[in-house]
Amino acid sequence: MSRASKLTLAATGLGTAGIVYFVHWAQENDRAAMHRGVERDMEKQRIRQERQAEFELQKRLEQEYLKLQTVHSTTDGIDTASQSTSTGS
Repeated sequence: MSRASKLTLAATGLGTAGIVYFVHWAQENDRAAMHRGVERDMEKQRIRQERQAEFELQKRLEQEYLKLQTVHSTTDGIDTASQSTSTGS
């Protein structure tokens, strides 16, 4: 085997090994990036569920407070006060 063919064989082998390593490295990076995306989505879902639970709790508390307390609109109070002063005189 001549010297040129040995060099060509060695260069081809090294090039092939480099390409295989690069493809493997790229696949690992892609897989890791996809996994980070899944983790972000799961975190968003967890936060959304916590916010929804907090909203529902606040809604239930509001309903309980409305049962215990009489709440009037501020515009109703103004109309009622002006009517009672005009009719009370």
